[in-house]
Formats: sequence, C-alpha cells, structure tokens
Amino acid sequence: MEKISYVVVFPTVFSKNKMPDLISNIKNILKIRNQEFSSIKRDGDIILVKTTDPVFSSSAINLIFGIEKVAIAKQVTNDFKTIVSEITSICGNLLLKGEKFLVKVEGRSKGFFTKDVEIAATSSIIEKKSNLGAKPGTENDYDKLLYTYLTKNNAYICIFIDKGLGGISSNSQKENSICCVYDELSAISCYETIKQGYNSKIIICYRKKSELINLVKTINHIIPRLLKEKIVLDFFQIKINSNETKNYLNYFDSIIDILVQEANFGKIDYISLPLSPVIFSQKTIEFFMKRIFQNKKIPILPIFGLDDRLFDDAKEIGLEKNIHKIHKIISLDLDKMPKNSGKDLKLDLKTKETVNVVLGPNNVHDILDSLEENH
Repeated sequence: MEKISYVVVFPTVFSKNKMPDLISNIKNILKIRNQEFSSIKRDGDIILVKTTDPVFSSSAINLIFGIEKVAIAKQVTNDFKTIVSEITSICGNLLLKGEKFLVKVEGRSKGFFTKDVEIAATSSIIEKKSNLGAKPGTENDYDKLLYTYLTKNNAYICIFIDKGLGGISSNSQKENSICCVYDELSAISCYETIKQGYNSKIIICYRKKSELINLVKTINHIIPRLLKEKIVLDFFQIKINSNETKNYLNYFDSIIDILVQEANFGKIDYISLPLSPVIFSQKTIEFFMKRIFQNKKIPILPIFGLDDRLFDDAKEIGLEKNIHKIHKIISLDLDKMPKNSGKDLKLDLKTKETVNVVLGPNNVHDILDSLEENH
C-alpha cells in the first residue's frame, strides 16, 4: 500500500456527534487561510485532510474549536507487522541522540492488542536505532511521543502532533449570541462563548482611548475563531470611572444596557455574561441574570464552571502578561449591587463606532486606524 500523508483531525468527545459541522469548519478555515486541499473525508472517528501544505494547513485547522488534537501522519495498512515496521522506520527517524521516547498506539486493532504493537515497536527502535542511544521512557517521563492511531482498515503513524483547543464545533449550537469585551475577564468569557458553539457577535466597550490598544490586541486573538473572513466590530465608549471597586459593577451595569439594546437591534436571543461563582456572589449573578430575563433575552454564563482553567484561556488569547489584572478583578469585593448612576444610555449608544475587519496580518493597526478616522 502506498504511504499517503494526511493532516489527521481528532474531534473532542463532544464533537463526535457533530462531525458534519466540524468538517464544514475545517473547509472554512482552510479557505480563509488560503490553504489548498484536495479532499476532506472521514475514517471512523477521525477526519483526514489531503492538502498541498500539511504544516500550514494543520496550523490553520488548529485555530478552530471541537478538536482534541491535530497530527500530520502517514497512512499504512492496519496490519501488525506493517505497523511495527513503519513505526520503526518513520518514527525512529524523528529521534535525536539520547532522547527518551514513548510509543503510544490507540484505536481499533485487528487480531492483536495495541500494547503488543507498543512493545514490539519499542524493541525494534532500540535495536535498529542503537547508534542514537535512544531509550524508552514512561508515561510520565519522555522527550518524544511516537503516536499511532488505528482505524478499521488503516493505521496513522504521526510525524507531528499538536494539542487542540477543545470545546465543540464552532456555530454548532445554531444560535446567535452577543458578548462584550471590556477587560481581561470578559475577553476570556467571549472566547469561551465561541468555544461552546455559539455564533457570536462581539462588541467592545472602553472608558478611555488608552485602553483601546490592549483591547484590540486581545480581540485580534479571538476573531480568527469566528471562522469569518469579514467581521464587524462595534465599539462603545462609556464615560464612567470604574477604577475603584465600588464602580466596577456600575460599569458592568452600563454594559448590560448596551448588550440588551444591541441584541434587540440584531435580533439576537442570547446574551453572554462574564459571571462566575468563584468571582461574583450568587446574589450578584442572579441580579444580572434577572436583568437579562426581564428584557426577554436569555443569559448564558460561559465561565460559570471554570476555575483556574480560565488562566489557560488567558494564555491562549495572548494575555500572559496580563494575568495579574485577572487576579486583581478576582480579588475585588463584588458582593454589592450596582447603584443607579443616572447615566443616559442614549449618550453611550451615540459613541458607537463600527469597524469592518478583513482578517489579515495587520488587523490591530487597521482597527485602530479606522477608529481614528471615525473621529
């Protein structure tokens, strides 16, 4: 059998019943990223992408949600001797001198146990690559993972593998939502909203012009996950001093008003709120949820069940240097109800600036330049 290279996409357990959505999203992101492909098909529980540039294509595919891992792999016959021979040949060539390696085989075996393949391939590599001084590692101690996945008829021997973003297939909820990015916590919440399968409209709220640069940089990490080449972003300036603890919830209260108005305008039923019981009191959460229900909208709380995993999301959207700001928000006393500041919602809505974004390498500069031109 001729060895064919594929980009192999492993869906998360939550996306296995949404494979058509995931395949559609893969086609989408490859087109947006100008990556050519000749076929996308299934082999059991995995998706195979035949592309002219597996490296760049795998990188593009790994921008979407609903994926456990992405690999570049050689396809061979699901036969014990063939698999052991090819793991030795293909994976053995990936080893560097003195490296500890772990052979891992998963999937559907025929007439043998996957453990038998792991043992046989490990012994074969030690014997035939003795000049490298490579030695077997353990599940918890290895330098290189040599991974193979088996389907009914084929084996996929991976020469590269990368962890996916998890979640479920983008837009698989078939529901529109709106979220607002105004600080680090809200950015994580917006990211999670998309990760949970909602087709999300993003608005940005800010108090001072000086906040825009960091907000736009963060947005630039989120918008590729929307799987759209052209994206509309709406910016609102809320002139309120939220630097003090007592004003944080007042600021959020004003943002709720804008979210409701924009949801009504866009005929959007779901409003995403960055509320979590590990940060806000239950009384505060219920207060804002009631506000949404009273306006005949449905609140969703994408970070409700997250704990310290939200810091992983922060790193994923480029907030490594701003982790301290998230800690600062968490440390606030957010047990008090917002007070009616007497703000005029119409004044906030008048600050609306719309920016049309075509995804590209200069998004941050293009967005900031558009905002300046609008003034």
